[in-house]
Amino acid sequence: MYRTFLLLFVCMAMPLTLDAHTHSSPSHKRAYAGEKCWMYRLILGDKSGGKYSLQQPQHYLSHKALERRKRQGIAIDSTDLPVSHEYLQQIRTTGARIKGTSRWHNSVLIETSDTTLCQALHDLPFVVSCTKVWQSPDSVMEGHTKRSVRTDFNPWDSIPSSYYASSLEQIASVGGIDIHKKGYNGRGITIAVLDEGFENVNRIPAFKYTRIKGKRSFVAAPIEKGYNESDHGTKVFSVMAANAPHVYVGCATAATYWLLQCEDPRTEQQVEEDYWTFAAEFADSAGVDIINSSLGYNEFDFHYADHQLHELNGTSSFISRSASMLYRKGIALVCSAGNNGMGPWKKISFPADALECITVGAVTTTLKSAPFSSVGPTQDGRVKPDVMAIGSPAYLISGRGSLVQDMGTSFAAPLVCGMMACLWQALPHLTALQLMQLVRRCGNNVEHANNVYGYGIPDFTQALEQANRFYSPSVSSH
Repeated sequence: MYRTFLLLFVCMAMPLTLDAHTHSSPSHKRAYAGEKCWMYRLILGDKSGGKYSLQQPQHYLSHKALERRKRQGIAIDSTDLPVSHEYLQQIRTTGARIKGTSRWHNSVLIETSDTTLCQALHDLPFVVSCTKVWQSPDSVMEGHTKRSVRTDFNPWDSIPSSYYASSLEQIASVGGIDIHKKGYNGRGITIAVLDEGFENVNRIPAFKYTRIKGKRSFVAAPIEKGYNESDHGTKVFSVMAANAPHVYVGCATAATYWLLQCEDPRTEQQVEEDYWTFAAEFADSAGVDIINSSLGYNEFDFHYADHQLHELNGTSSFISRSASMLYRKGIALVCSAGNNGMGPWKKISFPADALECITVGAVTTTLKSAPFSSVGPTQDGRVKPDVMAIGSPAYLISGRGSLVQDMGTSFAAPLVCGMMACLWQALPHLTALQLMQLVRRCGNNVEHANNVYGYGIPDFTQALEQANRFYSPSVSSH
């Protein structure tokens, strides 16, 4: 994932209050404890022999997911059908261990310690391809040190005269204060946070009253006993959900959240695109409205599956094809652009190139583009990033429950995502596509959109005021 370069930049160039355990040093490695094994992605040719039908979607999609489709005029189609259970049974007879399935790709993730099994699986008449996406490493990064949680903030963190306190500048920069004053704080909107880890979210006082629907991990690689989560997801989550008046208040405190871990912090391999897909499909089936993804990929361990710049078209990579499905299911996707602006890659990461998603770059507190923020365009010529938000630095809540500052597009994206939840609460008749179009239209650079600053910093108060010019309850984009 793209955070390693950014950490080096921060450490060398800008002294901030960084959490000491956010990343392990590359020198802190140890032997991998698990057996030598591999994971393969099988693509299947059809869904014959399945026990589900398009006529009874309630058996595989929640009521909330069906209502979201109905509200936006979206039909159930073959991509909604689960993978054939008959095919899964045949795959199991080969000795393969099934770790997950994707209904959108009609794919199966399997694990095996037998490298010859891939050929046997490929010979099955319904298997189109068999691709290696993970191999057990010789060594892995050390696990994160388990930390206690602060029961209170430092006295100097409190600003009694300000309700938002440290988050005021961030929320005000995107026109969020007036939206909140009108009573729109994300209530009724469900957000899925796809991230690496959510350390201590269940113990941090600032999240005590947050509506957390559930927390799940989609990481299939064996995680050794005693390995603890990182707090990257905790920090991302705090931008939207933390509620500590006079210290730090998030931008969508009344929204409902799913916390979905789909990044393995020990290694960087192509299988994480499968994990991301599993999480996104779960979010869809659970009835999520908006997804925030502060993850991005382009280079992997062993380098057998590194992405190339020409793939940045929203349809070439597995993860971007998954991300491009979301708007077709009525879900708005918000992606961090990536932190490669000063590195050799420079461009946005995958899946920030997805079709019809809001890709967010980072600006400084003076609202200038942060030098590390990844740039566009996509290979097919779309403006990227779409919008910008404060992320250099941003105030956050760490996994210890402390008020900290950190840098990255990872922390700009949830500011936009949370405000989109507030906007959708105010304008429930909008489709996901219309919501994303409106966010672009209210950027302060909309007349001169470019591939560094995108459409600019969105003004959500302006979006709310101007929404009826573009969309009325009787107008639909479908």
